[in-house]
Amino acid sequence: MKGKLKKSDIKAAVVMGGIGEERDISIQSGTCVADALRQAGVNTVTADISPESLDILDDRSIDVFFLALHGRFGEDGQLQQILEDKSLRYTGSGPAASRLAFDKTAGKRAFTQAGIATPPAIEFNPDCDLLKLESQLEKFADKFVIKPIRQGSSFGVSIVTDPHQAVAAAQETADKFGDCIIEKFIAGREFTVGILLGQPLPIIEIRPKTAFYDYHAKYVDEKTEFLFDTINDPALTAKINAAALACFNALGCRHFARVDIILSRDNVPFALEVNTIPGFTSHSLLPKAAAKAGFSMSDLCVKIIEASLKNKSKILL
Repeated sequence: MKGKLKKSDIKAAVVMGGIGEERDISIQSGTCVADALRQAGVNTVTADISPESLDILDDRSIDVFFLALHGRFGEDGQLQQILEDKSLRYTGSGPAASRLAFDKTAGKRAFTQAGIATPPAIEFNPDCDLLKLESQLEKFADKFVIKPIRQGSSFGVSIVTDPHQAVAAAQETADKFGDCIIEKFIAGREFTVGILLGQPLPIIEIRPKTAFYDYHAKYVDEKTEFLFDTINDPALTAKINAAALACFNALGCRHFARVDIILSRDNVPFALEVNTIPGFTSHSLLPKAAAKAGFSMSDLCVKIIEASLKNKSKILL
């Protein structure tokens, strides 16, 4: 089908929910996306899905699936692979990029291979010699970040200040979430860069009032500051944008993503991770950055749908 179509000629299904710890946030994101698409005039339906509830994928009247699932099953490539196997159109990155981004160790390897700075990390093995690991950590860093390898929204992340605490925290995280890493803490400023259709959006600096930007600071604490225009040096802005875009490309992402970066005290951007399906609520950072660039939530969601339909040559009016 070629040519220009009215938005009402496109039927989009916004899928949300899922099975991960971020289920509630996903439902909020999906609801906001659906509202934005309807306001734009797109024929939109919604579905709360899980691996056992995928009936919406059999509706042949749907032109494109807008993925608003976060965490497990939504961002880890599983759902994307199902959609690929069914030859269905969907928004966001494909299975391979999603798997890389969701797995922090795999993502770090891809960053390193692409020449992008990322904090060094050790994958924790619960069966290792713990005393030997403590000794290794004494030479590794002065401060540590413990992270589950496959989680989002800072679930299970902790920061500790000595090797013994790091090993204890890693044991606790591994018991609760499975595989985890012990990462060198990089002191500096935290930024996030949205990528839309291969272009960086305005940079946001994140200033939590707590020790670090954890789940509470992201979704509960109203004192966390999200600031634009905090970098006065155009060359530094360009360096951060280049690092974010390099991360996006290194993983093979498409359409949109959000890249989290720590800018060290000597102004080196260290890539933390890429979020292939970041939040889409009215308070989420990708929509905030898009708004700063002049795109409403409806504009943002329609642009993403247009990108997913590009090969069909459908242009929405």
